[in-house]
Amino acid sequence: MSTLKIAIQKSGRLSEKSLQLLESCGIKISNGDRKLKAIASNFPVEILYLRDDDIPQYVEQGVADIGILGENEVWEKDKNVANITQLGFASCKLSLAVPKDEIYTDLTFFQNKRIATSYPKILTQFFVSKNINVIIEEISGSVEIATGIGLADAIFDIVSTGSTLLMNGLKEVEIVTNSQAVLIANQNLTIEKQEILNKLLFRIDSYRNAKENKYILLNAPNESITEICKVLPGIKSPTILPLVEQGWSSLHSVVKEDDYWDVVDQLKMLGAEGILIIPIEKMIK
Repeated sequence: MSTLKIAIQKSGRLSEKSLQLLESCGIKISNGDRKLKAIASNFPVEILYLRDDDIPQYVEQGVADIGILGENEVWEKDKNVANITQLGFASCKLSLAVPKDEIYTDLTFFQNKRIATSYPKILTQFFVSKNINVIIEEISGSVEIATGIGLADAIFDIVSTGSTLLMNGLKEVEIVTNSQAVLIANQNLTIEKQEILNKLLFRIDSYRNAKENKYILLNAPNESITEICKVLPGIKSPTILPLVEQGWSSLHSVVKEDDYWDVVDQLKMLGAEGILIIPIEKMIK
C-alpha cells in the first residue's frame, strides 16, 4: 500500500501547528524524541522532519510528496511544486524596517540603499516592480543586527509582533506581503498517493470549516422566524422545531465565528431567547 510522505518543519511554532493540524484530522503520530521521520499508526502517511527552506526542493524532487511550510519559503525557493491550499495558521508579514531614528517618507527612501535579508528573490521582485534600485545583502539568520553592525541601511524580514525589531532599534515602515502556512505537493503524484492526499484534504477542510463556524441554538416566537432565518441561513437553512409552549420554536443553525456577536445582537432584537453557541468538532459540507 502506498504511503504519502509529508515534509514539515523539524522544530518551531510552524512544526507544532502542523502536527496539531494532522492530529486534529484524526491522524495519530508517535515520535516523542523527534527523529527524522515518523509513521502514522492509523492513516497511510509518513512525516519527514526537515528544514523549512529545504522543503520546496524535496517536494519538487519527490523525496517528499507534500509539504507544510510558510508561503514565504515557497515564493523564495520558486520550485516546480503545486501550491494546493492555504492552511490559515502561522500568519506573518514580510516587511521592510529601518533604524528607528531615520526619517521615512515613502519607498523612494530605499533608492540605492543596502538592504539585508534572507529573502533576496522576493525583495528583488518587489523593488523591480517599483522601479527602485537597491543593493541586497543576502544573509541567513540574525537579519535584525545588520544595520547595527553597519552591514546594511535597512532590513527585509518576517515580522510577527514587531518586538524583535524594537529590541534592535528598528521600526517597520513597509509591509511587502503577508504569508501563512500552505500545503504544497509534487507535480507528479501517483494515482494512489493523490487519492490519499484527497482524503487528507477532505479531513483538513472538515476541521477548518469547524474552526471557522459555531453551532447556534435558540428559542424564538413564531412571528419572528422568517426574519431570523434571514439572519441565520445555516448551511442550507435553519432547523426549526416546535416547542411545547404554543407560539414558540427552537432554531438550530451554523454561524461564522467572526460574525456571531453581531448575529446575536440581531437575534436578541428579534425576540430570540436562550441562545446557545457551541463549538463544532468537525464540519462536513
